[in-house]
Amino acid sequence: MTKLRSIGAHEGQSVEEAVLDSGAARISIMNYGAVIRDWRVPAAGREVPCVLGFDRFAPYPEHSKSFGIIAGRVANRTARGRFTLDGVDYELPVNNGPNHLHGGPQGLGKRLWEIAGDGPNAVILHYHSPDGEMGYPGAVDFEVRFALDGTKLTIDMSGRPDRATPINLAQHNYYNLNGRGDILDHRLWIAAEHYTPVDETQIPTGAIESVAGTQLDFRTESRIGEVDKDRIGADHNLMLDAGRDSEAPAATLASDETGLSLTLWSDQPAIQLFTAEPMQIAVPGHDGATYGPFGGVCLEAQHVPDSLNRPEWPSIIATPDQPYRQILGLQIA
Repeated sequence: MTKLRSIGAHEGQSVEEAVLDSGAARISIMNYGAVIRDWRVPAAGREVPCVLGFDRFAPYPEHSKSFGIIAGRVANRTARGRFTLDGVDYELPVNNGPNHLHGGPQGLGKRLWEIAGDGPNAVILHYHSPDGEMGYPGAVDFEVRFALDGTKLTIDMSGRPDRATPINLAQHNYYNLNGRGDILDHRLWIAAEHYTPVDETQIPTGAIESVAGTQLDFRTESRIGEVDKDRIGADHNLMLDAGRDSEAPAATLASDETGLSLTLWSDQPAIQLFTAEPMQIAVPGHDGATYGPFGGVCLEAQHVPDSLNRPEWPSIIATPDQPYRQILGLQIA
C-alpha cells in the first residue's frame, strides 16, 4: 500500500504527500494541487532531482510558478477571461495580464485534493469542483491517478461534469535532468511541425504556422540553446503532428551531463513549450538549487490555448455523456 505522510498545512488543513518508489525512481506527490513535488532518479553517481520544486511544502503557495501542478479547469490562457457556451456569456477571473490562466488564481493547482493510496506504487487524487468555481458552469468530479512502473509514470486524468462545461487539464512539471543550472544544453525533440503564433498578451492569433526558422524548431533533436541562440525563450503552443502514431513518443528531452532522458507520450493535440526564460525564484529549490532564467523546461500536453474562443479548433467541452479524459506517459531513465 502506498504510504501517505503529512508535510505541512494550508489554510488550516493538512497537506499530505504520497511517495512512489520503484527502486529505479522515487516520486513524491502532494494533495496540494496534485503536485509532483520531487522526482528522483539515480544517475552520474548521485540522486538527480529531475523536476523543479521545493524540499518542503511551505514555499509553494507564494513561490511556486505552477511547479508540478495539474492545471485547470482550463489550462493555459483564455482571452480576456471570457467565453460563450450554449448562448450564455461567462466571465472568468483574469490572473495573467488581461487573460485567464490555468483555471484562475485558485485553479485546480492551488486546491487541496483528497488523496489515497492505490496499490504498492500508485495513488489516486479526487477533487470536487462546485458549480461556479472560478466562474465555470457546472460541477465536476476530477480524478487523477499516478502509477509508477519501474521508471515510467502514467498519469490518468478525468473529469465528470454534471452539465456541459470546458475542461482542459495539463500536467505542469518543469524538467531539468541535471537537477541544477539551466537547460540550454539539454537536447529536445518534439513531434510538431507547426505552432500557433500569439499576440502581445500570449493569446493565439488564430494562425497556424511552420516552426521552421523559429526558436520552436525541434523537429530534429537539437540543443535548446542552439535553437534559441538569441535567448528569446519559448512560451508557445506547438501542434502535435496530425496522424502520428498514438503509441509513439510525442517528445523527448536528454542531458549529456547525467545521461538521463525523458520520453513523453500523449493523446492530446498540442504541447505548450515553456523554457522559463524570465524565471527567478527567490527561495532555494531542491538540494539548495537556485532557479533562474532557463532553469527548467515545461512540456505541457493539452488542447490549444484559447480554444473556447476558436470554434475551428478541437473542442474542450465535456458533458455527462462525454466526460473528459487524458492519459499522459512520462519516463525518465
